[in-house]
Amino acid sequence: MLEKQFAQVIDLIKESRFNALKSVNTELIDLYWKIGKYISSKIENSDWGQSVVDQLAEFLQRNEPDLKGFSNKNLWRMRQFYDVYKDSPKLSPLVREISWTNNLIIFSRAKTEEEKEFYLKLCIQERYGKRELERQISTSFYERVMIGKANLSPVVREINVDLASSFKDSYVFEFLHLPEPHNESDLQRGLIQQMKIFILELGKDFIFIDEEYKVMVGSSDFYIDLLFFHRGLQCLVAFELKADKFKPEHLGQLNFYLEALDRDVKKQNEKPSIGILLCKDKDSEVVEYALSRSLSPTMVAEYKTQLPDKKILQRKLHELFDEGNGLM
Repeated sequence: MLEKQFAQVIDLIKESRFNALKSVNTELIDLYWKIGKYISSKIENSDWGQSVVDQLAEFLQRNEPDLKGFSNKNLWRMRQFYDVYKDSPKLSPLVREISWTNNLIIFSRAKTEEEKEFYLKLCIQERYGKRELERQISTSFYERVMIGKANLSPVVREINVDLASSFKDSYVFEFLHLPEPHNESDLQRGLIQQMKIFILELGKDFIFIDEEYKVMVGSSDFYIDLLFFHRGLQCLVAFELKADKFKPEHLGQLNFYLEALDRDVKKQNEKPSIGILLCKDKDSEVVEYALSRSLSPTMVAEYKTQLPDKKILQRKLHELFDEGNGLM
């Protein structure tokens, strides 16, 4: 009992430290914003050119040698930072909630205002570090989420949660370095060994429970490839792995597992379990037919073992925007 109470004190300390760091970061971003605005106004009025900004950097380093991060390169970045967001009242408050390093990554690599907003909000929500953010951009996470409308069964569509933000239509496992061909055991073993990166690809609300999770029905034992719990949705999530193309009969096995989980494993306060069939390939029309009469909360997603071609995804995304599908 006392240890639980002591743990609450630790939580208070951690929360206070986080808030303190957040406050310092906000002040730092505000400073960079003001310097960027000052430099931008001077350049816009033709008072300064590149040589003057270089002189400013030398002046700062000479008179305030303890100051770090004010090289001529960083001063130009501050100016660019201000110019990118000065006319975006919706985004300018968000930039103050993430680190300067992550801000640099987003405004230099994200091309559109919608993409910048997406990654800014993602960083705030998931508290991404530099490596995590860079991987998500490298795997075209924004394009995949915008394009990939997950194939859902009718039961899933009725659940009153935003499933689109919790599950994807396509996952990228380039970090597994899987051989071709590979089987389900290769895929499962690789995901277990690289669980930290796998969780990043899934989303941080996923908590790993076990591999080959045993459920007993009658006198027989059955094994679920991967079992997770989703904190936001408050339900068990079963992953069934298939190293080949989707087949309708795959759903029968997954539905059976969900029934076993809901009857024998799910706690009373938890919501119905969700099943994800992860296939190497799928025919969208076949998936739609197979899911149309499914009574279980299941979805079908595919996985890729190589980084997607970002240009192809961007072109496809532009086509969808032009069609007026209202992806945002």
